[in-house]
Amino acid sequence: MNKADLIIKNGWILTLDDETHTYPEGFVAIAGDRIAAVGPAIDAADWEAKRQIDARGGLVMPGLVNAHTHAAMTCFRGLADDLPLMTWLNDHIFPAEANLKAEHVHLGTLLACAEMLLSGTTCFCDMYLFEDAVATAAHTAGIRAVVGEVLYDFPSPNYGPIEEGFRYTEMLIDKWRHDPLITIAVEPHSPYLCSPELLQQAAELSAKNGIPLVIHVSETASEVKTIKERYGRSPVEHLAELGVLAPHLLACHCVALDETDLGLLQHHDVKVVHNPESNMKLASGIAPVPELLSRGICVALGTDGCASNNDLDMLSEMDTAAKLHKVATLDPTAVKAEAVLRMATIDGARALGLADRVGSLEVGKQADLIVIDIHQPHLTPFYHPASHLVYAARGGDVTTTIVGGQVLVENRRLTALDAEDIMERVERLARTIGAQN
Repeated sequence: MNKADLIIKNGWILTLDDETHTYPEGFVAIAGDRIAAVGPAIDAADWEAKRQIDARGGLVMPGLVNAHTHAAMTCFRGLADDLPLMTWLNDHIFPAEANLKAEHVHLGTLLACAEMLLSGTTCFCDMYLFEDAVATAAHTAGIRAVVGEVLYDFPSPNYGPIEEGFRYTEMLIDKWRHDPLITIAVEPHSPYLCSPELLQQAAELSAKNGIPLVIHVSETASEVKTIKERYGRSPVEHLAELGVLAPHLLACHCVALDETDLGLLQHHDVKVVHNPESNMKLASGIAPVPELLSRGICVALGTDGCASNNDLDMLSEMDTAAKLHKVATLDPTAVKAEAVLRMATIDGARALGLADRVGSLEVGKQADLIVIDIHQPHLTPFYHPASHLVYAARGGDVTTTIVGGQVLVENRRLTALDAEDIMERVERLARTIGAQN
């Protein structure tokens, strides 16, 4: 008899491995922080565990990967809406961020972690200020995270001048190097807020440490216009000229791309993060996801921050991503449910350099998985798992969230965080933020 610490039984298992194995009646066995077995229910007879979770016929699948967000911006949810990107940033967000402190970022990130865990996200990639506080909050919550301090030419409320920004990033790399949940990335903000020298130094630091390089790229047509006027090239061409494009580069948004840009992203195996709801709300445009996918470019999915979305629900984001490209192209087959589901799981993990650890249910991988209750009116009848997940499921349908073998949500309740206390503290902070804006 094989022994495990935890068995999830009576579930419809959706592995999202390379062969897309599914088991309408299956189980998952977890030993320590890893998946020990996954397969049909009949094989569960060979396993015993200290604890069992009954999925009650629900969907058991890999945890969702939010490949681009600014977690602590939960504190700014609803602060400045219905504005174009640069007005939103320059007149509202940057002034509000100038007053941020590490404890604010820590608190906002705890709120984001609670929201993400309750809606099925088990891993997120963050770009923000005071990222040591973000890493600490994620570690406390038990969620997996890729984090990096935002770097730009003007002084930061955290580290001051850019030289100190690179020292801060190196501190993060050293401090969190061996943590099982936290991965550090190097994260220059964008070509329009970073000098060529800054971008090249960031790329060198990333390559030296073998960690992701994350940047906003071609988010709007006005950004592309600005970079062309400044350097005579598009943002993607600019990064190519600087030697920044690489397989470990995560290019966020990529809305305004031309054929040359697409070819460069493909040639350098750059990973792209699609943020449809934020791009829609800020009227930034629609990323050419069908073209990216047709070229074999890895596309992940992200929510962006709560100040421009305004939630962190990846199930909702999948629904939007699939429908947006159908109406944009007038082609109902443009981006299919199966492709979007992979964007939010295994392709998200691939984009973050974590595909060997998470993103699918396979023996030996980290036990990051969720259970979704499908015994509900809006999920009945049940024909195709991918279709239901993308077009009908909601974050509130997640009943169980497990990260690294630790049960962090059970029966829709957080086990490691006190959501009521966190929300009360954020409400107090919001009154201060509102008074300053």
